[in-house]
Parts: sequence; structure tokens; C-alpha cells
Amino acid sequence: MGFLTKTTAALMWGVLLMAGVGVEAACSSNLLVDDFAAFSQNLNSLGEWTSDDGTMTSISASSGKLTFTPKSDSYFYSPLSCIQASTEGYSAITFPFKAPAGGTFSLEIQTSSGGCGATAYQSHYVAVSGFSSGQTQTVTIPLTNFTGANLAAVKALVWGGFQGGSASSAWELGKVEFMCTNGGASTPMPTTTSSGPVTTANCSSPLVIDDWISQSRLTFLFYNAMMEPSSDDGTMQSIVVDSTKQRVTFMPKAGSYFYSSMNCIASSSRGYGGISMRMKATAGTTMTVELQSSAACDPINFQSFSRTSAQLGWTFDGTEKLYSIPLSSFNGLDKDHVMAVLFTMSGPVTMGPMAFYCGNTVSEYVPPPRTEEPSPTATVPITSATPTAFVIDQFSNPNSNALGFYHGTDDGMSATYSNGQLTLVSSDSDYAFYTQVSSSCRDMRAYENAYLHIAYSGSSKFTIAMQQHNSACNQAVAPYPETWDVVEASRYAVSSTDIYVPLAHFSINKQRVIGFTLKAFQTTNPTVLSKIEIVKTAPSSIKVPSKVPTAPLYFACTRPNSFAFAIDDGIPDLAQQVMQIVKEEGIKVTFFTVGAPLLDPGTNLSSVYAEMHAQGHQIALHSFTHPKLESLPSTADLDWEFKQDIEAVQQALGLTSSYFRPPFGNEGARMRQRLAALIPDAKIINWSVDVEDWLWALSGTPEKQLDAFKRDVNKGGNLVVMHYLYPSTVGYLREFIKIAKATGKQLMRVDQCMEDPSAPAL
Repeated sequence: MGFLTKTTAALMWGVLLMAGVGVEAACSSNLLVDDFAAFSQNLNSLGEWTSDDGTMTSISASSGKLTFTPKSDSYFYSPLSCIQASTEGYSAITFPFKAPAGGTFSLEIQTSSGGCGATAYQSHYVAVSGFSSGQTQTVTIPLTNFTGANLAAVKALVWGGFQGGSASSAWELGKVEFMCTNGGASTPMPTTTSSGPVTTANCSSPLVIDDWISQSRLTFLFYNAMMEPSSDDGTMQSIVVDSTKQRVTFMPKAGSYFYSSMNCIASSSRGYGGISMRMKATAGTTMTVELQSSAACDPINFQSFSRTSAQLGWTFDGTEKLYSIPLSSFNGLDKDHVMAVLFTMSGPVTMGPMAFYCGNTVSEYVPPPRTEEPSPTATVPITSATPTAFVIDQFSNPNSNALGFYHGTDDGMSATYSNGQLTLVSSDSDYAFYTQVSSSCRDMRAYENAYLHIAYSGSSKFTIAMQQHNSACNQAVAPYPETWDVVEASRYAVSSTDIYVPLAHFSINKQRVIGFTLKAFQTTNPTVLSKIEIVKTAPSSIKVPSKVPTAPLYFACTRPNSFAFAIDDGIPDLAQQVMQIVKEEGIKVTFFTVGAPLLDPGTNLSSVYAEMHAQGHQIALHSFTHPKLESLPSTADLDWEFKQDIEAVQQALGLTSSYFRPPFGNEGARMRQRLAALIPDAKIINWSVDVEDWLWALSGTPEKQLDAFKRDVNKGGNLVVMHYLYPSTVGYLREFIKIAKATGKQLMRVDQCMEDPSAPAL
């Protein structure tokens, strides 16, 4: 919970811990820490930086109090520079507090055993409980309750460990003071009674280390549920998260290990007796568990203590059981400064959610149930069209469809033609099958009331797209295609052999139809196609589902003569260079940000994006953990990604956005439907100019990024994708801008180039 443990955070706030404070005279009145009058400036009453950790559902200040809705792992911190409480005569911390009935929290004070001049600190905790719902009560905690704390060097206060109430319950913190017990104290020391808040060292619920809810959070961003570093040593054969069951399976090689950091948990002071998790492994599997601790909360210099599975009394038999890691088994472990847990294993192991449990009685963390949004059950009347029906594809020729136009798949997708059938097997949700109704544009407005019929067998878990050509009907002009709309094939599968989709459910310009695409396959199970055709009507016996709204997909600016740089996440060290270049070039751009790193103080990205926004650039959404969204197994996973991203940007930056760029450009019916449901007027922003930094930036020919940019601009592309991940890409940015300016187009933010009435005026 300590806020100064990460390298970047230490650099940001290191000024708070500089030269020691001289000995002062005994106090004559209470010392005001915060009355929240300057909360909007992130300052407490001592003029020090203060904030939450970015995970609060909401937080605001008014009328001398802080009102917030926390999550279980949220915290709020208030640095103090260095208060010599014992020397100056302060004997307690006091503040008004309101919590839900039965609510509990912990107050952490951070002190330095080496005095005010030391940079390292130690954390000490007291738990507070006994609240009556709806009543504000005064909490007074004698400083002597913080066992082992150096009260001559108090450097910060941290409120956290919030338990109780509902996910929407509001908590309140009032004026925070150190109480002066020398004659001039402004208020007497109150006596805590059983009816008021009670301070204890007992916890009330598990502290989650990882809930295995996201593959990309773990193996792409390398975070656990605490938003702390977590990874293997790079030698595992695989680490696979099953988010539907909230389990992770490790496939190790000899010597492989996996670790999960905890940011110096004061487990003993907070009442935690050990760590538990469910595991499954074959008989004979052995493991070693290592716990790391550091009295200075130093992630580099720590002590390690190991126990084997035999020493812990673990045996495996191929079934899932609850296992525990009692902290008392690790002789010498500093139980108030636990830094990480590390596992080595002799064979595959499947692990459930991992959490600290309260006391010495082993218990487990059981994640709350995750619910899928039910699919709409409404139906629409069957319609009919008058134009002649026609067959698009019968798969007799691998090189062309029944109309003589192109059909084929993306490289990497398995496609087998045999006996008038096509068998598709997709190992990646990026792969697609295409079949065209024209080599340029086909006017299908007369078919608005007709149906797309697909005769198939096997899996129907894929997306069907109807593609719209650009206004030139020319594939040499970017973007090509201009856009498409989508539906879920499974919703329109009337049986295991037939899919009927009203063409009216594809919201595109049907005067410029290119063809149809089957994409975003959710499973590696085969789909066997025998016919794709346009029919006048659907069988009268079927029920046609209503159209689920989808967020529109853009590859280009809509404003005439406009051009926009849309830049995805990168390295904070390069961000300043990017901002300097665009400032000198006199343009505004759009930055798409991944949410999870905003909540990690060590990245400093919240400060980076706040500065970008202050300079007039647009900040938009790019998912929470950067997965291929259509690869996620459920809509619950999609909702988690979107909701967490929205909350992260709101908490870290105080911003909302309806603009979203899917990681890797990966989109399909499910993600577009859920995005539309969760974000009013959502817009999906892909690109028509790709600098291909992912391909060339680290190659021996990084200048090919310039070639790629020129190629797409020459085709008419006007919406860029690039990252500030690589020095070579940022090094070419000024030249990219000059090339774009040379087209005569006006450079602007994405919302401006989309003619958004809420965008800043040009």
C-alpha cells in the first residue's frame, strides 16, 4: 500500500523526503494535515501532494470533507514531509469518518527508522471498525497504537483496506489533525467507547493478490490484481489464464519460476496469517514456495525464505484442492514487509485465485460471480424483397466465387476446399474469409428487405460483416474498404445448418457494397460452408432476432481536407519529445491510452497524459489491458475491459471519451455491441495510414516507416496509427508531419476531423 516504493514514484515525490526537519518546540495546538480545501490541486493543508491510487470508483471534496467510493484495494495517501510527532508533542491522529454499517478500514503511517533524512520508510497499520451506518463518528488513534513506528519521523498517512458496504457505498473522511496534548490543544483527547470506531489489528476479508481475470493483464502488461509486477522468468512453455473459471495454468520447463509482487504488505499488523489458493496438479508434482521481505520495502534488496511442498504438507493427486502458505512456516520472514511470493514447480499446475487470509484459520477468496449480459430476445417481422435472388459462393473453385469474383482468407487461416464445401479453422480472431459481390461497387439498395443466407455446419461463433467501398470505388484509394457493419452469426443461426440475416441489419451505404466477410472466429472448432447467397425472404417458420446496435467503425476522417495523427501508448521517456515536436509544428493530436498503466504510479503515465490534455491534445480510450478483444471468451470479459478502462481514465485524468481504438485493430460484432451499450455515441477509430513501426522500428531498415507513411498518404489516407514506443518512430515524427502538411490538408485532433460538435473549435 505504501506509495513511495516504486522507482518513478520515488523520483516524483522524492522531494518530500529530502533534508531532515530540525527539532521544533512543543506544540501548542493541533496540527492540521488536511481540510481538503485544496483537493482539486492535489494538495493537502501542509502543501504536500495528495491523491488516491487511481482505483476509486469516485472521489471528490467539498465542505471540508472527502467523499469517495472505494474498491477493496483502493487507498488514499497524504504525505507529511516529516513530522517529528514525539518531539513536537503530538500524541494521536484524529478525524471524522463515515462508513457503511459494519465497514472497516486501515490507517497506515509511514515512518523512517533512520530519521527525517532517510529515504527508506516502514509501514505500520491499525485497523478501524465499529461504524454505524449513516453516522459520522470521530476516530482518534493514539500514535502508540502503531507498534514499532518511529514517531520522530512520520512521513505519510494512508487510508486503505476498505471493506463492507456495496460497490456504490459512499465513505467520508473529514478534517485530519495530529492532536496536541500540551496545554493549548484545540480539542481534548476523546475516549473511544464500544459504540464508536474501534481500532484493532484484525482483518475482516481476504486480500487478493491475483484473481486471474485477464490474460493480457498478466502476460502482456505483467500485473497482478494488486497492479503490482507479476511474471514468470521467461522460460515457461506457457501461462494460460481461463478468465471464465478464474484459473491460471502454468506449463514450466526445468527451473522455471513465477512470481507475484505485493508492494510491502504489512501482513502481521493487518491480521493476515497466510496465503491460500486452490491448485490442481498430477500426482508426484513438487513445488517450492519462496517469500521475500524487506524491512526497507526495497524491491531490489530483500531476503528470501523458502519452503518445499513437502515441508508445507502439500500433496497432489490430479484434483483441485485448497492449499495454504502459513507465514509462520517461514522462519525469519519480516511479516510486516512482505514483498513477493515466488513458485517453482516440477510440472503443470493450475491455480485458482490467490489471496492473503485473515488470522491463522485457512480460508479462501471466492470471486464474486460474473454475469453475462443476456442477448436481446426481441424479434422483428420477416420481410421480403422483389429483386432476383443470387448465389454468391458455392466453393467449387478455390480461386473465385460463384459470381467470378475474389474469395479467400487471410494468411495463417486454414481453408480446405472439397466437394463443394469450404472448411475454415481459425487460430486467431484477426483472421477472416472474404467473398466479393463486385470488383468495385455493387448497388444493393433494392435488396434492403432481402436476406443473407449461409448454409453451414460446425461452429457459428463468428462475426459476419457486410463491407462498404470508398466513394471512388477504387481499391487503390485509402481506405479500402471504407467501413463495414457486423452481426453475430450465432444470433441468426436458426438451426445447426442455416443462418439468415436481414440485409437491413447491416448499417452501411448499400450503394457501394464490396462483399461479405466471416471474421472474429471465437473458437478453433471448424466451420464448414456449403453456400452463401442472397435470398428474397426467410422461411416463415423462423424467428428473426432484432438488430443489436453496434458502434460505428472509422478508418478515415469525415471532415473534408482534414488529417489526424492518432497516437497509441508508448514509453513515458519519449512522450516529452513527442509533445515538443507537435508543439513546435503547431498541431494538436489524439492520444489513445491503455487504462491499467495509468493506475501504476511507477509508469508516471497519469502525469504524462494529464500534461498532454493540458496542452490541448485529445485523450481517448484504448482498452484496459490491451487484449485482442474478439479473442476474449465472454461478454463479461469485454465489459470488464471497457468498464475498467473507462474508470481508469476517469480516476487518473478526470476525463471521459466516446472515442475508442481497439488494440491491434481487432474488432467484431461482440465488442462493437458491448461498446455501444456501455459508451453513448461510441466511435471506433482505426486507421488509413500505418507507419508500420511494429514491423520496421527495430529492424535494420527503420527508414521503411517513412516509406509506409508516404505510401498510405499517397493513397489518400488521412488517419494515422503510430506509437511512441521506439526512438526511431519518434525521430521520424517531424518528417511525418511535414509530409502530411504538404498534402494541403489541415492537421487536427480525431474528434475535430470527425466533425464532432463537442470538439474544440478549429
